[in-house]
Amino acid sequence: MMKLRRGDIMLIGIVLLCAIIFIIIKAFPNEVSDESHSKIAKITVDGKIFRTVELTAEPQEIKVETEDGHYNLLKVHDHGIEMIDADCPDKVCLTFGFITNPSQTIVCLPHRVLVEIENNNPMDQGDDIDAVVK
Repeated sequence: MMKLRRGDIMLIGIVLLCAIIFIIIKAFPNEVSDESHSKIAKITVDGKIFRTVELTAEPQEIKVETEDGHYNLLKVHDHGIEMIDADCPDKVCLTFGFITNPSQTIVCLPHRVLVEIENNNPMDQGDDIDAVVK
């Protein structure tokens, strides 16, 4: 029968200690502060800024009316924004869905409406992954 030496016991103890620390770190979810959700949506019509909206959890609706009388209806909720209605003929802008990440956009070409999400937190600029290709 093989006998464990002092060095073997110390190595097993170090490995167990590292495993316990790893499990504790993974067991507790990261606290998400309000600052990490500090994002804004910049709404432009025909290249001019229409409005800048902070993306909060509270729902709010924003009606964007163009100079020729057409409209787009946006809804802010759950720290994101989506286009929920528009009177454009093709309704492609409604297919962009709910966007939450910086650099995502919603575009309505017939009305020349562009919605871009920008990160308002100066500590979190450009560290996100742009895309994943499989």
